[in-house]
Amino acid sequence: MTFDPFTIIMLAVLAVLIFFMFRNSRKRQAEARELQTKVQPGAKVMTNFGVFGTILSIDEDENQVLLETSPGTVLTVHRQTVARVVEPVAAPAATEVGSVAGDGEPEFGERVDDAPTDETPDTKKSDG
Repeated sequence: MTFDPFTIIMLAVLAVLIFFMFRNSRKRQAEARELQTKVQPGAKVMTNFGVFGTILSIDEDENQVLLETSPGTVLTVHRQTVARVVEPVAAPAATEVGSVAGDGEPEFGERVDDAPTDETPDTKKSDG
């Protein structure tokens, strides 16, 4: 049995696809394990359907999580619906708008209004 170049290339592509499938599967499993270690009572989380809340308790036997979405509102959801743990984001330091070291140049992407300000708007009068 002889192998032509096309068959060899197709087998190589198949091998690369299988390699990446296993690699992505391992990554997802590692991310799931990491998420499960972070999911503890008191953690602020987001569910798959976009509800944010704080975990009150976790029932390991029933795979249920009691999630407080607002004061007095408690939802019971399946443990697998917890998509991620929400960590607080630090606010960036406020900088002076439009100045880079005081040279008066606008920041990249900043809008600059160079149009003259006219108190009377342009209006057309009809000839009728």
